Amino acid sequence: MRQHTIRKPVSLEGVGLHCGKTVRVTLAPAPSDTGIVFRAGEDGDPIPATPDSVVDSHYATTIGRNGVRVQTIEHLMAAAAGLGIDNLDVRVDGIELPAADGSAKPFVQVLLAAGRTPQAARQRPLRIPHPIGAGGGGRWIQIVPADTFQISYTLDNDHPAIGTQVLSWTPTEDSFVADYAPARTYGFLKDLGFLRKSGRALGGSLDNTIVIGKSATLNGLRYPDEFVRHKILDLIGDLALLGRRLTGHVIARNAGHALNFDLVVAIQHALGLERRAAIRTVPVVAAEPAETLVPAPGLAIS
Repeated sequence: MRQHTIRKPVSLEGVGLHCGKTVRVTLAPAPSDTGIVFRAGEDGDPIPATPDSVVDSHYATTIGRNGVRVQTIEHLMAAAAGLGIDNLDVRVDGIELPAADGSAKPFVQVLLAAGRTPQAARQRPLRIPHPIGAGGGGRWIQIVPADTFQISYTLDNDHPAIGTQVLSWTPTEDSFVADYAPARTYGFLKDLGFLRKSGRALGGSLDNTIVIGKSATLNGLRYPDEFVRHKILDLIGDLALLGRRLTGHVIARNAGHALNFDLVVAIQHALGLERRAAIRTVPVVAAEPAETLVPAPGLAIS
């Protein structure tokens, strides 16, 4: 299969989930084999969306270079991956991408409006030759050899609005657009004060976040299991940092951005894909086998 980019530039504007400021992102076509490259401001230096560029993976995925950061890139990355867009030039007027409605759906809509075009270069999928994983105990993630790309995810939390949610999915474009891209980020009302004191969630609202109160959500759900669908959406966006499509079965339990990134770096190390020293050392460990996926004590995962 050939690589793809978009046909024409498109833009999206909105409030950043963490910075709380109005930001604008413009997506434009990019040449073959360049991947997805971000620039902050009109003349900003290029920041490739690769593992080496990741500077923070707590609460959101942030990339940076030479002191310049672009935050919360995972929903756009997921939208591009779900639509098979390999190369993209992303210019951000601000330090964060718009939260929009808290999902990848608005990014999917603008990318589809831009149109897609095939390019001369061919895709180079990554085939996983042996199990690779990270984490342990009640929170872990691994990828094992398979003939296709699959995801199996278990999310368990003792909050009555979440409980245990389990999904297994072989991605297709249609199912991504209909069943996963619209799944929104979520957070606990009890954590809001701490997050805002630490400079996060300044733009969070009922318009872009599923807010979970003491016993239920404060706004409605798009799917009964929207929480685990969003975790899978984030995982797709974080795996897209590898810049190549995966052939393997990802199995995860209560993972988040930090563990997703640990897996990305573990894959990079195991397959010898590093272009320079990684940001941090991540141990490659054998995660628990899929049949041990059982409920664990609740975790405050956002």
